[in-house]
Amino acid sequence: MPTIYDFEAQQMDGKRVPLKNFAGKALLIVNTASACGFTPQFAGLEQLHETYGSKGLVVLGFPCNQFGAQDPGSNEEIASFCQLNYGVSFPMMAKIDVNGAKADPLYQWLTAEAPGLLGLKAIKWNFTKFLIGKDGQVIKRYAPTDTPKSLTRDIEAALAA
Repeated sequence: MPTIYDFEAQQMDGKRVPLKNFAGKALLIVNTASACGFTPQFAGLEQLHETYGSKGLVVLGFPCNQFGAQDPGSNEEIASFCQLNYGVSFPMMAKIDVNGAKADPLYQWLTAEAPGLLGLKAIKWNFTKFLIGKDGQVIKRYAPTDTPKSLTRDIEAALAA
C-alpha cells in the first residue's frame, strides 16, 4: 500500500526532496496561490507551523496557477511574496499542477486517497488541504473554506497518534 513516503517534491530551488524525509511526522499539504481570496490563510498556516512544528507537524505549501491564474509568478516571486506578506517559514515547494494530465504524482495519489464531495477527485480551488498521519496515510481532506485554525483538533489528534 503506497504512502506519502513513496513520493518526492521539488523545492523552490529545484532540489528534489524525498517525502520519506518527513517519516514519523504529521503533514499538512496545501495547494496555495498568491492572489486568491483565500491567500490570507497563509497567516493561519504559518501559525499552525509555529504552534505545532516542534511537536511534529510539517506544513508543505504547493503553489498552483490552475485556478483563475492566481499564482502566475516564478517560484522566486512566490517565495518572496509569502515571506514578505505573511512571514511564511514553512517549506514552500515549486509550483505544480494539481489537476489534469500534468498533475503532480503526489496530487494524483492524494486525490485518489481522499476524494472530495461526491467522490470527485479533482481539486476544486486553491487552499485545499490534506492532513497526513505519522504513518504516511491520508487522514482527511479539507475544503478551501476550512480555515487552518479549524484543523487544530484533527492536527492534535494526528500528533497524538
